Amino acid sequence: MKKLLGRSRVVRFRQTLLSRYMLIILFAFLFIPIIFPLASVVYMVIEEQSGNGNDDYLKYGNSAALESMWHREASLLDEGAPEQVDRKLREMKGRYPEGSFFWVDMAGATRLQLPPQEGLPDRWTHTDAIRYMKANIDGDPFTVVAFLGPDDAGSGFMVMQLPRSLLQLSTPIGSGTPYYIGFLFVMFAFFILLSLLFFRHIRRRLLRLQSAMTMRGNDGLPMPIVLTKYDEIGQLEAAFNEMTEQLRGSKERERAEEELRKRLIANLSHDLRTPLTVMNSHVYSLRGEPLSAQGQSSVKQLEQKIGSLGSLIDNLLTYTLMTSGKYPLRLDRLDVLRLVRESAAAWYPLWEQEGIEPDINLPDEPLFWRVDKEGFRRVLDNLYQNIVRHARSGQYIGISVEQGARGRTIVISDRGAGMTGESAGKGAGIGLAIVDYLLSEMKLERRTESTEGGTRILIGSRAEEQHFLNEI
Repeated sequence: MKKLLGRSRVVRFRQTLLSRYMLIILFAFLFIPIIFPLASVVYMVIEEQSGNGNDDYLKYGNSAALESMWHREASLLDEGAPEQVDRKLREMKGRYPEGSFFWVDMAGATRLQLPPQEGLPDRWTHTDAIRYMKANIDGDPFTVVAFLGPDDAGSGFMVMQLPRSLLQLSTPIGSGTPYYIGFLFVMFAFFILLSLLFFRHIRRRLLRLQSAMTMRGNDGLPMPIVLTKYDEIGQLEAAFNEMTEQLRGSKERERAEEELRKRLIANLSHDLRTPLTVMNSHVYSLRGEPLSAQGQSSVKQLEQKIGSLGSLIDNLLTYTLMTSGKYPLRLDRLDVLRLVRESAAAWYPLWEQEGIEPDINLPDEPLFWRVDKEGFRRVLDNLYQNIVRHARSGQYIGISVEQGARGRTIVISDRGAGMTGESAGKGAGIGLAIVDYLLSEMKLERRTESTEGGTRILIGSRAEEQHFLNEI
């Protein structure tokens, strides 16, 4: 088992980006201390082999050394001893068999020739000597003329000639340098290309991961990625897939819980309506009975609480339908001021019963908005109901129209304790949530201005919708 785990770790290490990058770094570190010397050795071997192919590869050294040797040997000779000079030339012929040698005595006579040469004068003049030196110096064969005796004191001289091919390379030294430089350049380019391919591969996989994060499936969640390699990026992709699965599972649970909540609220709303209807019928029966003043007050309180509870159930059911997308709205071009008047007329009896004085100041000129008729009435009903519940102490409700920067707005105001004040009828805020939802669906908005002296609710069109409404 340990062996299997060890092998698994080794295989996994080989598949990691770290291992690949370490190989590139290792190649970079070995490039200078190993590749350079190795290339140099290969270069030297090639040069040596190319030199060995030439049998005359600097056989007698370079020309400067030969010229120095020839002058040194001539300075040791005495032109008055011809046998000594002849012996030295024969010795030189043995050392340099490819060479040609001769010497001229002080009288200008050509003496020993090794081998015999054509074209040499039997007796030399100054003109012959100058002509000979002009024709052969720096030519081929390589020619060295040295005067006999110490310090070139004699007038006789001796001559040595060697083929130039023995003194220079058929393949010049350094002729392989371009190949050497080319090899180093190829290795460096290979290292750069390897690095670029490595990081290009990483970048491509990261871009694929980024693209997968931005793509959405039918459920609105990112799509899983197909794993190809189990390296660091592969582990990141696996973690991303796991996170996607967790999100998908969480969303499924959330959807199931949401459906359960909606069904629960719908069932509760339906189940609570039956006992409320029964209670309301009994309260209605009690109103016909002879009761004391306290009994009549209790019946009135019961009617109010039953009405509030029924309104709360309606709001719960409406909010549930809205959040589930089952509350259809039909937008038509309607005179909203007419809807405000009709709704206020329906609330007049309750305001009068609660001692709330209405102050309605609406212009005769119609105000056309694209609204859903029943939805807008529901907005007005919820706002009026909030005033009855939370601001009845002010005993005032104002309904008017104001001209603002965004056009005309409907203003509903009260003189209660304000939004921050204490109220015995405070609830969960479902009514205002329904108001905001309906207004948003109708491209309208609600703004609230609240102080201790009362609250003003302004209903108007959004800024981006105002230009369109003005053109209708």
